[in-house]
Amino acid sequence: MQISPSPLRSLLDRLFLLRHSPAAAGVLLFAAAVLAIIVANTGLAGAYRAGLDTVIGLHIGGFAIEDPAGKWINDGLMAIFFLLVGLEIKREILDGELSSFANSMMPAIAAVGGMVGPALIFAALNHHDATLMRGWAIPVATDIAFSLGVLALLGKRVPLSLKVFLTAVAVIDDLLAIVIIALFYTAELKFGYLLACAGLLALMLAFNFRLRVRAAWPYLVVGALLWYYMHKSGVHATLAGVATAFCIPHLGRQAGAASPLNRLEHALHAPVAFGILPLFAFANSGVSFAGLSIGALFTESLSAGILFGLLFGKPLGICLALFIAVKLGVGPLPRATNWPMMLALSLLCGIGFTVSLFIGALGFGGLDPALLNQVKAGVLAGSVCAGVLGYLVLRGVLRGRAADAAAS
Repeated sequence: MQISPSPLRSLLDRLFLLRHSPAAAGVLLFAAAVLAIIVANTGLAGAYRAGLDTVIGLHIGGFAIEDPAGKWINDGLMAIFFLLVGLEIKREILDGELSSFANSMMPAIAAVGGMVGPALIFAALNHHDATLMRGWAIPVATDIAFSLGVLALLGKRVPLSLKVFLTAVAVIDDLLAIVIIALFYTAELKFGYLLACAGLLALMLAFNFRLRVRAAWPYLVVGALLWYYMHKSGVHATLAGVATAFCIPHLGRQAGAASPLNRLEHALHAPVAFGILPLFAFANSGVSFAGLSIGALFTESLSAGILFGLLFGKPLGICLALFIAVKLGVGPLPRATNWPMMLALSLLCGIGFTVSLFIGALGFGGLDPALLNQVKAGVLAGSVCAGVLGYLVLRGVLRGRAADAAAS
C-alpha cells in the first residue's frame, strides 16, 4: 500500500526544490526589503536601529573585533556572498560562458557600457559636490539574483541565449564592481596588515599549485584569517572572499561534483540566496519616509542620480555599446534574440539593489544619515522601476513573437 506524504513533508520537499530557483530567491529578497521599509516607518524603527547598532565582539586568542551588528552583516556575512560571487566568476572564466574570447567579448562590452552610462548620468547631476560624488559607483551595479529572478518569471518562453547573456553580463558587472570597491572604497592602508594578507594569499596559492590540496576547508580557514587581517588593513574585508575564491582549485567541467570549487559553490548557494542576502536586504533597505517625498527622488541630486542612472543610464549604456559593437563587426547579438529583447535585458540590468546598497553603505555609511536615506530611496526606486519595465517590455516582445509564430 502506498502511503501519501504528510503535508509537512510535502512542504519541505517543495522548499528543497525552490532552493535553486532564481524567482524564489528574488521574491524573498524583495520581501525582506519591503519588511525593512515597513519596520523603519513604524513604531518598530527605534528597535530596528538599535538592533543594527548593537556592538558585537569576537575574541579568539589574540584576535579581537568589536563592531555593530549592521557592520558584521555588511563586512562579515557579505564576505561569504563575495566568496560565492568569486567562485562563480572563476568558473565562468575557466570553463563557462567567459572561457573564450569570442563568447566573452559582447557581454564584456555590454557590461562596460552598463557601467559608464550610469556613472556619467550620476556625475552630470552631482559633479558640483565632492561629497555626493562618493556615490558615483552606486548605479553601476547589477543584482544577478533579482535580474535572473525577474527573467525566470517569464518561464520557458525566454530564449536560453538571453538567459546566458544576462548571466554573463551580470558576472562581468560583479567583477567590475569588485575592482571599483578595491580601488575607490578603500580606507587608510596599514601596510603591516597588508603584508600579512599577502602571506596568507601566497599560502592559499601554494595549497593549490604546489601542495595540490583538494579539500575546501584549509582554504576557508586561511580565508577567515585573511578576512581578519584585511579588515584591519583598511582594504574592505569582503574582498577577502573574492581572493579566497580565486585560490580554490577547479578541476574543470568534466570533474563535476569532484571539483572543490563546484562543491563549495553548490554548498553556498542556498545559504547565501535564502539567508545572507535577505538579511542584508533587511539591514540595509530600511529607508525612512520621514521628511522624504516622491518629489525628493527627483529634486535631490543624490537620489535622482542613482534613480536615473539605474533606469536610463544602464539601458542607454548597454544598448549603445552593443549597437556600436555590432556595427563594427565585433560580434552579433545572442542567437534567437533581437533589439527589443536587448532593451528589456538592459532594463533588467538596472536592478542594482544588493551591490548598489552595499556600495552606498561604503560611500555614505559614516556620513549624514539623511544622505544614506537618499541613497536607499534612489536604489530601491530605480531597481523597482527598471525591473518592472524590463519585465513588461520582455513580456510584450515574447507575446508578439508567439502571435507571429501562431499566425505563420
